[in-house]
Amino acid sequence: MNKVFFNLMAALLLGSAIGHSQHQTEDPSIQGRGFRAAGIIGHTLIYSKGIDHVFVPSWGLDFEYWFNHSWGLGLHNDIEVETFIIRNAEGQFVERENPLVLTLDMLYQFGGGWVVTIGPGVELERAESFYLVRLGLEYEKDITNSLYLLPTIFLDQRLDGYNTWSFGLGIGKKL
Repeated sequence: MNKVFFNLMAALLLGSAIGHSQHQTEDPSIQGRGFRAAGIIGHTLIYSKGIDHVFVPSWGLDFEYWFNHSWGLGLHNDIEVETFIIRNAEGQFVERENPLVLTLDMLYQFGGGWVVTIGPGVELERAESFYLVRLGLEYEKDITNSLYLLPTIFLDQRLDGYNTWSFGLGIGKKL
């Protein structure tokens, strides 16, 4: 599974590098268009019925393509760097070891940097995987023409399991 994940990430990076190397015009209708990548460090609040709420560290790696200034599509990847126990939909206790969350989100930017994200995803882990729906809010604060600061908050609603709130801070690059 790790080889597949790393090969996918390498292909996305290569694709974004190729897209960046092509000549871009200053046409206002395509302003904001292109690839972006961001690394995020944060904490995830995990909660399920009958379990104490717990914060675990998390890391994120996001790849996005923006069609224009307002609309984009993102592959958002997070790993919760901890082993913890949750209660699943059947009421059984399940140990989770470094689960990996992958989401494919539709992105809408408004108000000078605010981005709303929504999309389906999956949490992968050895014992049991869960499908989920993500709803999030980000704010892109430009540092330079190509670098930006990225505070994030996401709610991941698992369809057959538990839920999480993720809070993070990242740095991104417009490629």
